Amino acid sequence: MWNSFRTDQQLGLRAEITTFSGGSGDPIHAYVARPTTPGPHPGVVAVHHMPGWDEFYQELSERLARHGYIVICPDLYCRVGHGTPDEVAAKVREQGGLADSGVVADCSAALDWLKNQEDFNGKAGIVGTCSGGRHALITASHVSEFSAAVDLWGGGVVPSDPPTEKRPAAGVELTPDLNVPLLGIFGNDDTHPTPEQVDTHEAELKKYGKEYEFHRFDGAGHGFFYYHNQNYRQQQAMEAWEILLAFLAKQLSSA
Repeated sequence: MWNSFRTDQQLGLRAEITTFSGGSGDPIHAYVARPTTPGPHPGVVAVHHMPGWDEFYQELSERLARHGYIVICPDLYCRVGHGTPDEVAAKVREQGGLADSGVVADCSAALDWLKNQEDFNGKAGIVGTCSGGRHALITASHVSEFSAAVDLWGGGVVPSDPPTEKRPAAGVELTPDLNVPLLGIFGNDDTHPTPEQVDTHEAELKKYGKEYEFHRFDGAGHGFFYYHNQNYRQQQAMEAWEILLAFLAKQLSSA
């Protein structure tokens, strides 16, 4: 999938911060990246991580748009206030994080936004990293209209802490409700989730006969896609991107 485009094909994208109606009906920001070529195009809801609605997610959205997806990445922290991504994420941490119910509502509203796009092909995936991976899994377990889900090293899917008001259920507990293909990508040096927690999640998926594929990478820890920090592992990241793009193409194609 990487460098698989033809040099004589048309290619273009448009990306911008816009506003849409979030889960409670109030306007929130979203980063939208989309192809400028004629559709129809599949869609992706990108669920940002705890470091915030940041430049990495803008670039992730643009990469997916170059591969033919209409991508909407809602600012899940929009109601907390504004500042730099680091400043806003710090406020969210001080408040104990987001309530799962609010994240699910905003991601469901982002899916509704996709449905209203004239060049949308009717199939959408949901993709997230770190806390966003867990949120992507939980959202796909509650919202049946998605066609695929991608959990990139989501911590807390198998809980190590007791439930809270904001996080009443772990992702693994919702396995019976997950009815879309799931892709999981993990580093074997990660501590959140640990390889043992990934094993537990996989056992539940097998128990309930779910369609899934898990890929685990030696020599990689948490956030090994993140080329802006020390966690980056170039070879493993590029192999994982190939897997991710192939999975989305398979699950979201119009054919």
